[in-house]
Amino acid sequence: MKKQQVDFEHAKICIPTSSGGHLTHMMLLKELWQSHDRFWVTFNKIDAQSQLKDERKYWCYYPTNGNYWNLLRNFFLAWKILRKERPDIIISSGAAISIPFFWLGKKFFHCKCVYIEVFDRIDKDTKSGRFCYKYADKFIVQWEEQLKVYPKAINLGSIF
Repeated sequence: MKKQQVDFEHAKICIPTSSGGHLTHMMLLKELWQSHDRFWVTFNKIDAQSQLKDERKYWCYYPTNGNYWNLLRNFFLAWKILRKERPDIIISSGAAISIPFFWLGKKFFHCKCVYIEVFDRIDKDTKSGRFCYKYADKFIVQWEEQLKVYPKAINLGSIF
């Protein structure tokens, strides 16, 4: 069943993000997601438990940096979550947890994917950004210099 168009007013949103700065980044966009049916996928860490205490969430496997076993486990977890939840849109600022959600979401669940490159990378790409750039329907950067790295991106400026 292929989704043709997304009714953005009633869209269900999946927000896969690492804890820490990536989670904080997504929390700063509360105005964007607060009125939507949504769920989060992140690490079961103190900051995530605190910031997402009243949110629907799934805990993913970590550490993810260079840990291919956890990346594989997160692919299976992403499949299970996406099959159950059936989101319309996936929004992420990384890091590695975004990879299985973008790939599976795009290839098998026909989700719209929006990636927001992190604020602290001005003239260099990130690993997750490089991967998600290929699958993102919208790729957002926060610095004019990032357009040299991601030429098809949209510069919306700082979200801080």
